[in-house]
Amino acid sequence: MARIAGVDIPRDKRIEVALTYIYGIGRPLSQKILASCGVNWNKRSHQLTDEELNKIRTAVAELKVEGPLRTEITMNMKRLMDIGCYRGIRHRRGLPVRGQNTKNNARTRKGKKKGGMIQVKRQVGK
Repeated sequence: MARIAGVDIPRDKRIEVALTYIYGIGRPLSQKILASCGVNWNKRSHQLTDEELNKIRTAVAELKVEGPLRTEITMNMKRLMDIGCYRGIRHRRGLPVRGQNTKNNARTRKGKKKGGMIQVKRQVGK
């Protein structure tokens, strides 16, 4: 099992897909990395030679991935919350940040429904 940027990449997947297991690397970026290293993207990760793995490791080491990227993203969110801008307030309240509708949707951000007021039927006197 190959280890790149502190992540164990899966053995039996194509290297193009296996690189996407690293936080901050998607499909297009993995294709660019493999093209710059001259590695065939159709190979499985266990078929790579040590030389090819080292080329990929050096290319990924130049990028901001995993821990430093997570830190930067959380610091950006914290900065927005500290200055009290609209986006920061939305982050703080756990609501959608980019203008999405919240009346009917947004369950991913808002979480499970909280029970509303229980409507009690009034008993009408005889």
